Amino acid sequence: MEAEKVVLDRDDICRTLVRIAHEIVEKNPGRRLAIVGIHRRGAVLGARLHRLVGELTDGDLPLGDLDIAFYRDDVALRAASPVVHASHLDFPLEDRTLVIVDDVLYTGRTVRAAIEAIFDYGRPARVQLAVLADRGHRELPIRPDYVGKNLPTAREERVNVRVEELDGVDEVTIAPEGGRLEAAA
Repeated sequence: MEAEKVVLDRDDICRTLVRIAHEIVEKNPGRRLAIVGIHRRGAVLGARLHRLVGELTDGDLPLGDLDIAFYRDDVALRAASPVVHASHLDFPLEDRTLVIVDDVLYTGRTVRAAIEAIFDYGRPARVQLAVLADRGHRELPIRPDYVGKNLPTAREERVNVRVEELDGVDEVTIAPEGGRLEAAA
């Protein structure tokens, strides 16, 4: 069996998030921003982006995290019950630009679920999407505003994102389907 191939290491991820933070600030001059990470790894990456964007703007920048388990269109099809985390959107969404953060963009279904969940909390002025990795194979017409790295992959491959806070290491790998991790995308 083939081994995982590391495509982003700790330094690459750090540089990528710094670049995305600069792009967010440049694309949103004068706008009231908020960062919202999708559980689990998107929430970790969202917290990192929140810190970086905050350093660049010195402004009021709320941070939220979102669980989309019950908004997924495949929740009834999954064999196991979904793991549910609390959502925290403890600020008004109106008149804000929300930047949704996720680790990997694949079919677009997770992002669709996140947008649906967000609108249950309020109506933001606009919603943008930042992803660490875009692997293609979209099933819905969703395109990120900010991309860390485009990773052309085969459907049989697996993109694994690991973050220090949850996994003890920062890295993005590509593995054959047998290299599936429970928490990978």
